[in-house]
Amino acid sequence: MNSVYTDRVLRFVQKFDWAEVPPAVRHQTQRCLLDTLGALIAGTQTSPAKIVATVAERQYGGAEATILVRGSKTSAAGAALANGFSANALDIDDGYRAIKGHPGACALPVVLTAAELSPSCTGTDFLTALLIGYELGIRAGLIRHARYTTYHSSGSWGAVAGAAAAGRLLGLSPKALRHAMGAAEYHAPIAPMMKGIETPSMGKDGIGWGAMVAMLSVLMAKAGFTGIEPIFSDTPEPSWIDNLGREWEVLNLYFKPYAACRWAQPAVDGALHIQAQTGLRPEDVSAIRIRTFEAACALSIRPPTNTEEAQYNIAFPVAAALIDGEVGPRQVLPPRIDDADILDILLKTRTEVVQDYETAFPARTYAEVVIETTGGETFSSGRMEPRWEAPDSLPADGELESKFRWLVKPVLGEKRCDRLISTVWDFEGVTDAAKLIRLCGPSTLFRGGDLW
Repeated sequence: MNSVYTDRVLRFVQKFDWAEVPPAVRHQTQRCLLDTLGALIAGTQTSPAKIVATVAERQYGGAEATILVRGSKTSAAGAALANGFSANALDIDDGYRAIKGHPGACALPVVLTAAELSPSCTGTDFLTALLIGYELGIRAGLIRHARYTTYHSSGSWGAVAGAAAAGRLLGLSPKALRHAMGAAEYHAPIAPMMKGIETPSMGKDGIGWGAMVAMLSVLMAKAGFTGIEPIFSDTPEPSWIDNLGREWEVLNLYFKPYAACRWAQPAVDGALHIQAQTGLRPEDVSAIRIRTFEAACALSIRPPTNTEEAQYNIAFPVAAALIDGEVGPRQVLPPRIDDADILDILLKTRTEVVQDYETAFPARTYAEVVIETTGGETFSSGRMEPRWEAPDSLPADGELESKFRWLVKPVLGEKRCDRLISTVWDFEGVTDAAKLIRLCGPSTLFRGGDLW
């Protein structure tokens, strides 16, 4: 343990100046805000998000912060918890390959809550905190995985990132911020991810709980609560901390075109590639073989009974893509998860481990799809990687806007989609960051394109 690394993190959090950030990084932060916000808004329509929001409204009294879309007010902890569960409810939020997790969904719910606790929060303040959350979340994840052999959930390191981001917005002193990050690390959910993949549940990636822990840790530290020495002092690789503010890991994220585990997405693209090249009809499929790495083969190929089982599945998204041409909220929510045609293809699907692909994981996530037809033909996709991966296949701004509309329009309507998109792109000039939260409120507050 070397506390000098946490000292450097504290200086980064407190001295960080948005005006000194390279334009490409500032723009990427806005792209991340748009993408993660879209995932969160769409996620509010899932059963786990609705359950947690209802519990938060009942158990976390107060009116400090907002549960998005519902527009209800709870304590800061309750809002962070509910919004945290929504952010990852559809597994369509961004991620970082080496930590096998989701920094955006960990940071955004806490930043949203902290922004409401800070009445002078501007759009630039908000983006600054969000970027801090990304940069420190990725580094905390790297350290977590280097120090522990068990693959832990995003919430296990995301809580530290959320505490740093909220601590910046709420003006914590260096001493209090150190304790906030330490308390967040100590109380974060240490969730065994592979067990959650073996038996999918509403707990998902531990992000909701991590967001709540982050928010509470900041508020407790501000009141004098002490924590352990934060995870940054445990780094086995000094460059992970020394390069803060010089190397921007937010540029190395992947984005997700499908509501499914990232490990399944190269297989989805493989199946769609075959279909596009051959004109394959779903009814002509006799068998599907997915050749990939071991962790992807641990995903289920059984018919799902709920949205979590549909997302932590490799056969279901492939089958749904071949039938519908997409894998989004409509596919992974009832009643579509029970569709007979999708399940027919799912039952024809098998997986196998390819040693070269296993060796490449987690730096690369490869899959090959082999489809046999009822007419005796065999088609192979060749080796596939998922789309929207850094650095070569990242989505253009227009593609992220289309994804946002795809996710948000069914929830908030077309006018608010447009308003939210323009607000995010212009967020550096927004004087009141809470405008973004108000735009995500219930329809009764939004009439004729104006907020009431």
